[in-house]
Amino acid sequence: MEKTVQSSFKRYEKKYLLTYKQYKRLLDGMQNYVKPDEYGQTTNCSLYYDTDSWDLARKSIEKPVYKEKLRVRSYGVPHDSDKVFVEIKKKYEGVVYKRRLTVTAEQSEGYLEGTIHLLHKSQIGNEVEWFQKRYHAKPKVYIAYDRTSFAGIQDSQLRITFDQNIRFRENALDLRKGDYGQCMLPPGNVLMEIKIPGTTPLWLVHLLSEIDARPTSFSKYGNYYKEYVMNTQRKEKIHSA
Repeated sequence: MEKTVQSSFKRYEKKYLLTYKQYKRLLDGMQNYVKPDEYGQTTNCSLYYDTDSWDLARKSIEKPVYKEKLRVRSYGVPHDSDKVFVEIKKKYEGVVYKRRLTVTAEQSEGYLEGTIHLLHKSQIGNEVEWFQKRYHAKPKVYIAYDRTSFAGIQDSQLRITFDQNIRFRENALDLRKGDYGQCMLPPGNVLMEIKIPGTTPLWLVHLLSEIDARPTSFSKYGNYYKEYVMNTQRKEKIHSA
């Protein structure tokens, strides 16, 4: 039987950029508190949308009270008829809200361009269409990474994920074209995300302290924009001066 797909999320997300040594120590320390979640190990593939002038990325790195982004996500490389998620992700005063709509990989581009209309209307669909009427966002970058996911044993709403081999590409902006790309971080870096409706469990706070893990505001899309788009723009200005 096909599992139910969750379409709305509200939670806090805390991120930590770990060394591989910290990652292994954390895995050892949390064995009695978490178990692999229903996804286990996956390759998450995302196509990020933005305006021609990168309005969403620029606003995001300014760390405003409210920010939003649009992406299309798949788990693994999809075929035409495979399901993908059109997601609007918003952050307001530290709380993350994610709303997502399920379409096929073949439909996704046309849907966001406004050339394909879904048969069934929904509130989330209305939000996506309103977003596109406002921003007219287009595919800007593809980002993929290999994720290992865990869920709390006592608190099933606790989710901890570890992302490695974060990579991107600026061409072939289609989820069906494969999961290859240029590495975004040096080898050995692991991005951990803690996703929870409330406060971080005490056992996890102690573990993070033991390995000297410090929170970061690292955003995959934001980091791509700062490190690659902004740097390219600076170099172009220098050469044209």
